[in-house]
Amino acid sequence: MPRIAYVNGRYVAHADAFVHIEDRGYQFADGVYEVCEVARGFIVDMPRHLARLDRSLRELSIGWPVTPGVLPLILREVVRRNHVANGLVYLQVTRGVASRDFVFPAAGTKPSLVVTARKADPAVAAKRAESGIKVITVPENRWDRVDIKTVGLLPNVLAKQKAREAGAHEAWFVDADGTVKEGGSSNAWIITRDGVLVTRPAEHGILRGITRTTLFEVAAKLGLTVEERGFSVAEAKAAREAFISSATTIAMPIVSIDGVPVANGHPGSITLSLRQAFFDVAEKSPA
Repeated sequence: MPRIAYVNGRYVAHADAFVHIEDRGYQFADGVYEVCEVARGFIVDMPRHLARLDRSLRELSIGWPVTPGVLPLILREVVRRNHVANGLVYLQVTRGVASRDFVFPAAGTKPSLVVTARKADPAVAAKRAESGIKVITVPENRWDRVDIKTVGLLPNVLAKQKAREAGAHEAWFVDADGTVKEGGSSNAWIITRDGVLVTRPAEHGILRGITRTTLFEVAAKLGLTVEERGFSVAEAKAAREAFISSATTIAMPIVSIDGVPVANGHPGSITLSLRQAFFDVAEKSPA
C-alpha cells in the first residue's frame, strides 16, 4: 500500500515518495498512466479510466500495483488531501524497480504506483472555449501502439512544443495519406456541413479517449449523429466546426488549422453545446 506524503507543495501517493533511479518508468518509459478530470467535487468517468488502465496494464504484461478495488480509495484520498474541487488527478504505474536491463525484471518485482492531484480554475478553460484554439498538423512519427496509454510521450512533447512555437494550442498527427489521427494529448473531431460529428475509429492508430467515449453519449442526448471514419486535413479545414476532446479540455473548439480559419474562425455552436452538456452526462464519483 503506498503512503501519502507531502512533496514539493503537493500530496503524492507513492511507496517511497520519490522515484527510484532504476524505476523502469524513468529509464525505459516502461509504464502507463491515466488522467481524470475533477469537476465540482467529483472525479469524472473514473470507472472508465480505471478500465482503460486495466487494459493498458494487460497489453504490456504489467501487474496491478494494488488491489483494483483499493485504487479508487487512493485517488479520492489524494484529491481530498490536495483540496482539489476542480482540476485533475494523475496516476502512473510502471513495471517497477530493478537493475537496468531491457528484458522484464524477475517475477515478483512489484509495479510502482504514483498518484497526485492538482487544482485548475474552470474559468480559464471556459474563457479559452469562448475564443477557441488553433491547431497545427505534423507528420505521424509515433510507435504503432498508440492505443496503449504509455508514458513514452516524447513525439507528443515535440509536437506540442512545435504547436506552442507556432502560437497554437495543439498539434494533430497526420498519416502519410493526409488522414488526421489525433492530437498530441487529445482526440480529433470535425462537424460536417450537415451537422454530423466525425472522429476516427479507435480500433487502431489512436487512443480510445474516455472523454471521446462519453461524448458519444452526449451527442445522442442532443440528437446528434456520430460517424466513426477517417477525415483528411483538407476536409477538416472545410468543415462546419472542428474540436478536440480530452479529460482536461472536454470539447474544445478549434478556430484555425495550420493558419486556415475553420468556417468563420469562431467557436461553433454545436461544439459549445457538447461542452455545456458534458458534465450532466458523464459518470461522476464523489471525490
